[in-house]
Amino acid sequence: MPEEKSVLREVDAEAIRLARTLLRTARAGALSVIDAQSGAPAVSRVGVGTDLDGSPILLISGLAPHTAALRADPRCALLLGEPGKGDPLAHPRISIAAGATEIDRDSTEHARLRTRYLNHQPKAKLYADLGDFRFFRLAPTAASLNGGFGKAYALTPDDLLVRSAITADLAAREPGAVEHMNEDHFDSVDHYARFYLKAPQGNWTLTGIEEDGFTIALGDDIRRIFFDVPLTSAEDMHHTLVRMARAARAGLEG
Repeated sequence: MPEEKSVLREVDAEAIRLARTLLRTARAGALSVIDAQSGAPAVSRVGVGTDLDGSPILLISGLAPHTAALRADPRCALLLGEPGKGDPLAHPRISIAAGATEIDRDSTEHARLRTRYLNHQPKAKLYADLGDFRFFRLAPTAASLNGGFGKAYALTPDDLLVRSAITADLAAREPGAVEHMNEDHFDSVDHYARFYLKAPQGNWTLTGIEEDGFTIALGDDIRRIFFDVPLTSAEDMHHTLVRMARAARAGLEG
């Protein structure tokens, strides 16, 4: 018998960039869990952010059935990707299999994740500090990326996550850098959007900076800009943003 042809494409840099873009720009997704009472699959819509390495972060109420499910069995899956116009199956999406870990509300990690999450999800400030809400980090074990018809990929955690020796230093400096850019250099953020993404002019805000790039938002329009070369140190973050701002300004004025 002839060998059956795989429907999966070979994972390349373009597929990895698409997967990371879907992950970093998503504000909501469909979370699949195993119901704690029935043992049956259950799906809920949840708000989504990411940690510095790209691990999905959820903020969910302890009163929600999916929270009880994760506490009983941490295995879960998260579907990300907005349908857009036309055929919903023609638009990119990614399904991530993962294990969930609840974050201690009194930990320094909780405080750090709160800052990152609210930068990405400003409307969550209305409920983030309510006593029953908790952060959960999802550790990906595998992922299925569909970039549209005929564009299917099987991804590993290494394809999704940014594993770096500078993560700890970046974690300490990133919140201040985001605040500084949005308050003192908001014009540069607008230039990033217009020059690198050909996006419309507007009050764009920077929502997060990671080793491989950063995310900006204008209301519900969220976009990703990748660095040409990943950051090599926390100090490199400042130099790279300044260099890109100068190039963007010169490009827009030229």
